[in-house]
Amino acid sequence: MIQTRVMDLARQIRLLILDVDGVLTDGKLFFDYQGNEFKAFHAHDGHGIKMLQQTGIEIAVISGRDSLIVTKRMEELDVTLVYQGQRDKRAAFQDVLQKLNLTPQQVAYVGDDVVDLPIMTQVGLAIAVANANAPVKAFADWTTTLSGGLGAVREVCDMIMQAQNNFESLLNEYLA
Repeated sequence: MIQTRVMDLARQIRLLILDVDGVLTDGKLFFDYQGNEFKAFHAHDGHGIKMLQQTGIEIAVISGRDSLIVTKRMEELDVTLVYQGQRDKRAAFQDVLQKLNLTPQQVAYVGDDVVDLPIMTQVGLAIAVANANAPVKAFADWTTTLSGGLGAVREVCDMIMQAQNNFESLLNEYLA
């Protein structure tokens, strides 16, 4: 059961920011002999993102690495706020806040490692995936039951939709 405090924080969210490696993926990096990179994204996470977008919540990605695969996947999901190669993620965070005219309290951030802490300590709802680094979990308002790359982002999207009373109506669209 999700704590009432977390649900209260989730009601204020207008933007969900996601890390990539370890959150949208399981954190493993695969390369072939030519240096081509491979990543696996979970379809449930993608559908959760699409559903959350239907409710008017903006989605952004801030990643420390550059990846053409991430660019392609975010294009498929209509996520336009994509910041890659961000060794220090704070500048990207400030840029997206300014673009969307939001306060940090209106933002949820999902991370898995210490590079995510500078943003997680500023947002209204800090979320760690189940397999996150211990210090990240210590700073999180909530930790998912699922691991990064294995449905954790879908769990986050569902929780935000439930807190904002949008989940049932979206679910009913599939049952009609």
